[in-house]
Amino acid sequence: MRRVVSLFLPTWSTDRVRKVDPALPPEAPLVLLGRDGRRRIVLAADTGAQAAGLRLGMPASLAQVMVPGLMIRDADPASDRRGLERLALWLHRRYAPITAPDSPDGIVLDTTGADHLHGGETLMLSDMTGRLSAAGFAVRAAVADSWGAAHALARYRAKPITVAPPGAGTDMVAALPLAALRLPVETVHGLHALGFIRIGDLLERPRAPLTLRYGVELARRLDQILGRIDEPIEPVRPSDPIMVRRAFAEPIGAAETIARTLSQLVVALCPLLEARGLGARRLDLVCHRVDTRPQAVRVGTAMPVRDPRRLTRLLCDRIETIDPGFGIEIMTLAATVTEPLLARQTASVLTEDSPPDIADLVDVLANRVGEGRLYRAAPVTSDLPERVVRRIPALTPETAASWPGRWPRPSRLLAPPEPIETVALLPDHPPVWFTWRGVRRLVRRADGPERVFGEWWRRDAELIAVRDYFRVEDQAGERFWIFQAGDGEDAATGSQGWFLHGLFG
Repeated sequence: MRRVVSLFLPTWSTDRVRKVDPALPPEAPLVLLGRDGRRRIVLAADTGAQAAGLRLGMPASLAQVMVPGLMIRDADPASDRRGLERLALWLHRRYAPITAPDSPDGIVLDTTGADHLHGGETLMLSDMTGRLSAAGFAVRAAVADSWGAAHALARYRAKPITVAPPGAGTDMVAALPLAALRLPVETVHGLHALGFIRIGDLLERPRAPLTLRYGVELARRLDQILGRIDEPIEPVRPSDPIMVRRAFAEPIGAAETIARTLSQLVVALCPLLEARGLGARRLDLVCHRVDTRPQAVRVGTAMPVRDPRRLTRLLCDRIETIDPGFGIEIMTLAATVTEPLLARQTASVLTEDSPPDIADLVDVLANRVGEGRLYRAAPVTSDLPERVVRRIPALTPETAASWPGRWPRPSRLLAPPEPIETVALLPDHPPVWFTWRGVRRLVRRADGPERVFGEWWRRDAELIAVRDYFRVEDQAGERFWIFQAGDGEDAATGSQGWFLHGLFG
């Protein structure tokens, strides 16, 4: 099923101006002005200006009177459009093979077959909105089965993201106002006069009287938001793409034929990459069906690759996600993301064994479960146990860093440490028993304490914080790693409570 993401940028014009001119004070309201005949009017207002009561279409003189100190700049719609196209190209490289501006304040992406690389639709939308928000742009996002539904949900429901489950878009858009249908303002006002307020009010009505009164546009928008008719997306393309294309005299649909054509496209693409000294990090396969609805597949690699066998295997693993419909008439394969890749010698003599290469396995797994879910642990220099490990990409080169081996550490850490009930005879002694998760355990052996100090350079609360760790063994032979928060005397060094932090074996 087709899945479409709509990104809504409610203050795109003013956010872009602030990005271009960082000297603008962030606390001052900003409006962009244009001309309506001889009048100068407000064409765009940022969040601060809207909160002060300024509205689009308001005379500029009135806006200046209402908000003293108002920042004013000239509107530049051409630059706004170019900015949207550049943003669409960035999203195209990072998230989906079919991406286009949705002027004047949005981007639309066909993410069918691409969300698996980002850990699912929810994580993908969160990543999109998080990156754009960090760059200074207000953004809301929604994903649904059609462009119309995603467009409506992004503007009238997302806070800041909304994921409409497949097949559930109709119920979610029924409660939205008529303005979400992208109809002319006059049509919306006319429908309001007849008592229609929500989209759901129109769904059960006969189409013929409405079409006779308002034209075919109303019925077309209803069918688009319900996904009954397709709404093609004209994607943006890089200026110099590395791409191969194959058109068929007769439409194809069999999986074996698609796989054979895929292999031929990859074989044709790899020499283009080699001529530029590049390897593919991301490949986009777009199948153009006879009904104009494209089917896209995106695969990624952990390292630059131009081995036809490996790339063909990654793409063929995703053939099951392609719906050929009534047939595919054109297939295009593009290397969307590339990196330099130089030839290297893998072995100096024929009898030498080449080092094991797990890159192929990593790529296969990453394209099935998502890149973010495939990682390995790496050491971090820190005294606190919960900070000595971090996640890094699976094929990151090895470094000389390692975990210190002065003191034994448990194989399993609890996050966060769980409180336990204990009785200790003396402040520096291990407990004689402790209760964890309702089970009381008598301590047969113990070793410690190992004193761990807080990292004072991170935050003030750790300036004098300490922990005293003990390795203890109960009567059943199970070994635990427990600690007391504080030195047992000064309350400023910790809560003086006992916690279980890990389990050995």
